[in-house]
Amino acid sequence: MKIICVGRNYADHITELGNERPDEPVIFMKPDTAIIKNNEPFYHPDFSNDIHHEVEILVKIKKEAKSVAKEFANNYYDEIGLGIDFTARDIQTKVKEKGLPWERAKAFNGSAPISEFISKKDFDLNNLNFSLHKNGQLVQAGNTNLMLWKIDELIANISSFILLKTGDIIFTGTPKGVGQVVIGDRLSGFIENRQMFDFEIK
Repeated sequence: MKIICVGRNYADHITELGNERPDEPVIFMKPDTAIIKNNEPFYHPDFSNDIHHEVEILVKIKKEAKSVAKEFANNYYDEIGLGIDFTARDIQTKVKEKGLPWERAKAFNGSAPISEFISKKDFDLNNLNFSLHKNGQLVQAGNTNLMLWKIDELIANISSFILLKTGDIIFTGTPKGVGQVVIGDRLSGFIENRQMFDFEIK
């Protein structure tokens, strides 16, 4: 099982971090050891002083996908979820300055909390609201209509480079509002009005 993440897929998030707008999806990966399930706590690593939350809509691939055309991409997933791409921003800044890969900042243990997966059939995936609350306060609110590349476009693009297999998870990008978490914080994530996760930072 692979975790494939998409960076810089919301214009406002690109702006808030002062990044360059890409011409094609920015793709990176996390190992399966990054996953946290079932509202288990996230243990703040001691190698970073600036861990940021980035809430994202997830897609779970249901069958093998290779070089899939955009118009057929919807046939390769039935379920969506919500997750957090935890990022060690201080480490990311250092490696970006040197032109190095992001894995130390993005792929560390526990850096990918995920919710349960639910059927996509009850949602308009091109107009889907999702949000993150920290200690009961709204910190991130996004809608998939603001994606630079929509879900089906992402599957088409990724599958042209990487064979997608059953159970692979795609993190589709985060909206504006990313920020630091500290020990004692509680994060709650929602798709529309449905709570998808609720866990503590320890």
